[in-house]
Amino acid sequence: MSLVRPSGMISSLRRFARAEHGATAVEFAMVSLPMMVLVFGVIELAMVLLVCTTLESATESAARMIRTGEFQTSASNTRADFKALICARMSWLSAKCASDLWVDVRTYSNFASLGASAPQPGSTFNPATTCFTAGAPADIVLVRTYFQWRLFTPLLSTALEDMGGGSGRRLISTATAFRNEPYNDNPPVGAAC
Repeated sequence: MSLVRPSGMISSLRRFARAEHGATAVEFAMVSLPMMVLVFGVIELAMVLLVCTTLESATESAARMIRTGEFQTSASNTRADFKALICARMSWLSAKCASDLWVDVRTYSNFASLGASAPQPGSTFNPATTCFTAGAPADIVLVRTYFQWRLFTPLLSTALEDMGGGSGRRLISTATAFRNEPYNDNPPVGAAC
């Protein structure tokens, strides 16, 4: 049985501390995990911003057809037709659009009452409470669209509001408000909300 002298143990520790073989691999292992989380988080956030921009652009474009009266005076003027207009403008998301998009179109008598109308929060979102009435000429109209998006990066789950149940789904919404332009008088589309 041999006893290790304290001076031998100290010299072994010194040699280990001075050794440079494999230092790069150890440094990479320590830095790679936080760096990958950061990179994937940036990519996920970029995807969310791309979805927001796509939804906003599609909503603005389709709402323009309501504003000018083109939608109300056409043969296809139901909620499903308006949703199809938006989905057609969301080219890269069109496969998910039919199941993950909801539209809410309401008319108001003045802009003050429109301003008091708050959007539905993601955690308590209920598609059954959405409405569809495109209005008549000179009506004030608020068009809101809601799109469900699933996050892939777990760290962003805490930063963005969940749609409930820890599902990882987020509700992305956009809105546009305007006064309909004067056009040929036709009855308003949809029931009053």
